[in-house]
Amino acid sequence: MTNSEINPEITIVLFYKYVQIDNPESIRLQQLALCQELGLKGRTIIAEEGINATLAGTSENIQKYVDFMNKQDLFQGIHWKLSKGIGSDFPRLSIKVRHEIVSAHLGSNDLNPTQVTGKYIQAEELHEWFRAGKKFYLVDMRNDYEQLVGTFDKAILSNFTNFRDLPSILPALESLKNETIVTFCTGGIRCEKASGFLVQSGFNDVYQLYGGIVTYMEKYPNKDFLGKLYVFDKRVVMGFNTDSKEHVVIGKCQKCRSSSENFVNCTLPSCHKHFICCRNCYSRNGFAFCNKVCELEMAGKLEKVAA
Repeated sequence: MTNSEINPEITIVLFYKYVQIDNPESIRLQQLALCQELGLKGRTIIAEEGINATLAGTSENIQKYVDFMNKQDLFQGIHWKLSKGIGSDFPRLSIKVRHEIVSAHLGSNDLNPTQVTGKYIQAEELHEWFRAGKKFYLVDMRNDYEQLVGTFDKAILSNFTNFRDLPSILPALESLKNETIVTFCTGGIRCEKASGFLVQSGFNDVYQLYGGIVTYMEKYPNKDFLGKLYVFDKRVVMGFNTDSKEHVVIGKCQKCRSSSENFVNCTLPSCHKHFICCRNCYSRNGFAFCNKVCELEMAGKLEKVAA
């Protein structure tokens, strides 16, 4: 997404709140009526453990939404993360009740972040740590494809294919149980559980970046976090001051390995894998395959149709 694609009249709000919700269905109906009245689109997940949402609408109506929520006793203290959208960020409104607001599926080890979680570190303090050369280890708790286009410099990558793979990161961190660890993710919600999981697993000095990457990038664009941030809407990636010389592109086209931040889906319907493919490689034939196997399978399907 370039600066020219941004619609200044559209705002996207990202937020979550871990709080006991005794009747998620009643909150779903309340949220549905409110979002429909304000013409908002996006995704909201409600569970007994809290609420998680990303919504888009006019700046005026997003502010009305925030004002309404701030008056609700249940949702006091939410950290609102606002950014500009493009006007077609979400195709529809989806509000659902689920078992969890972020799926960790740790079974009997399911975590309650209101009871066990890492210590918060504000963006300003983390920035100071970088400048002071403090010894600490950054751990990216996002999925592998999100990390392809941007991450903190020298971060330990989770290489998850899904957040449900959280326990698989323990072997890579085993030697760091007595070191200072800072977990980070897009807006902070996954780190509430990820940092708590590390605490429960015997790590002694665990922090989580409050407000996530979004907050850090907004305060310190093109500092320490390299590349762009993967987001779950039609923008796909976002950054701040990305037209400046300070912006570093770390994404690589899976086909030709040239620098790129352009995501596509594998053309094979049964695969649909999300990966980086530069516009030059994609425009050659209008197809994008994540590997040769998918390309050959699709060719076979087309041959059958032609026959």
